[in-house]
Amino acid sequence: MTADTEGRPSLRATPEMPEGSGAFVREAGLEIQEVTPTRLVGTITLDARHHTPWGIVHGGVYATAIESAASIGACHAVEDRKLVAVGLTNTTNFVRPMTSGIVTVEARALNQGRQQQLWAVSITDSAGRLVAHGDVRLQNIAPAAVD
Repeated sequence: MTADTEGRPSLRATPEMPEGSGAFVREAGLEIQEVTPTRLVGTITLDARHHTPWGIVHGGVYATAIESAASIGACHAVEDRKLVAVGLTNTTNFVRPMTSGIVTVEARALNQGRQQQLWAVSITDSAGRLVAHGDVRLQNIAPAAVD
């Protein structure tokens, strides 16, 4: 992870995963196509790596994508204030099981206050059907210094 001139982690959201996203998020496979302070769009190519022992995509993949999309978008919204946004709650609803395919992850800000943000994230299959939906509430905080 890189740091800014004041020793804070650099979490700038770009169309690629943030440098400090960690192996867990990278392995989930979220590829970001668009990010603004109020919206994020990405995709995940689901395959056997994402399966439960019963052959369907693990719900944790969707929960991870929802948390990550909301967090990256929310961080993008407060980066000009030299803040980051961290998740407080993630309520993920699983709607449709999948075994493989490309899903679209679309996050949008519902409310962006001085201290907190609320984002809604929908994951849809290639036919546009809802696979999972989540709401993430985030707190805007000053990032910790990088040692």
